[in-house]
Amino acid sequence: MSEKHPGPVEATRRRLSGKQADTVDKLTKAAVEVLSREGFAGMTIRLVAAAAGVGTATAYTYFSSKEHLVAEIFWRRLVASQSPASDSDDPVVRVIAELRDIAMLVADEQELSGAVTSALLGRDPDVAHLRDRIGVEIRKRIVRALGPDPDPDIVESLELLYAGALVRAGMGYGSYSQIADRIEKSALLILR
Repeated sequence: MSEKHPGPVEATRRRLSGKQADTVDKLTKAAVEVLSREGFAGMTIRLVAAAAGVGTATAYTYFSSKEHLVAEIFWRRLVASQSPASDSDDPVVRVIAELRDIAMLVADEQELSGAVTSALLGRDPDVAHLRDRIGVEIRKRIVRALGPDPDPDIVESLELLYAGALVRAGMGYGSYSQIADRIEKSALLILR
């Protein structure tokens, strides 16, 4: 695969050729634009397809729902983000850096951040598939940050902390930046 379309990013419903990957890229970029303009409630696959310059039927070939499309955007940002976020010798510093990095992936885009929370809580099977992949990636990063033989209860507590923080941010109980600060404080309580 080309550098533009690395294998791990591919999370849509089928394997993609180069041209198909370009179409998916156009759709995900257009979705961010539509979200910023229309909000999640006003976003439709039809609007995103029009903004991307592709047919609605083509968009549905790749994305079963707007929730699936938003989950894909988050997945792509997650796998494109730097990990490990810190090369510190201190596992506490590494874990906090990882969790903060993940929390801040959509922090600067209010409509997208709220949409991600809504989308990831959906029941669409394609979203469930991405939610599982996102969960595995976050777990992998936490485990790597903790170091060899981490306590499974601590790993699970940190996963619950992140998931709960995502829901709180999506419900409007603070900005993603504020939630990232709260994640840090809460992680310190778990890790020390």
